[in-house]
Amino acid sequence: MDSIQWSDDLSTGIPAIDDQHRRIIGYISDLRTARCQQGVAETLGELLDYTLSHFEFEEALMAAAGYEGLEEHKHTHDAFRARIEAFAARHARGEDISEELLALLTRWLYEHIAEDDASYAPEVRERQAAEPERYRRWMQHLDERAMN
Repeated sequence: MDSIQWSDDLSTGIPAIDDQHRRIIGYISDLRTARCQQGVAETLGELLDYTLSHFEFEEALMAAAGYEGLEEHKHTHDAFRARIEAFAARHARGEDISEELLALLTRWLYEHIAEDDASYAPEVRERQAAEPERYRRWMQHLDERAMN
């Protein structure tokens, strides 16, 4: 399978979100090169942490922009997080889930990020342009929360 590269098709035009989304490509790469179950376990652990922090960040961004589709988007995030947790449970039982997880992450990258996330991005960018200083401070606050 060819390696996946970041492209403009995946970009939301929101630098903090795009930086976070690029991590999915990193997880895909890590899974492809994992040579043992421990490598898969490490990637799964990072992916679980990522879903918690990234989804919280993204949902807060949508809420601040007044995005009307937030609840539906949250349901999609919750379903993805549950799938990752199910993969972690299967992996803990000794199942080789790497190929299925790779397929899920690749679909997520191209379907959710490139399509679903594109739906809220214009509202967030509009809010950012209308209130640049407030938005900058708010993004800095979210970044600090995500780091703790």
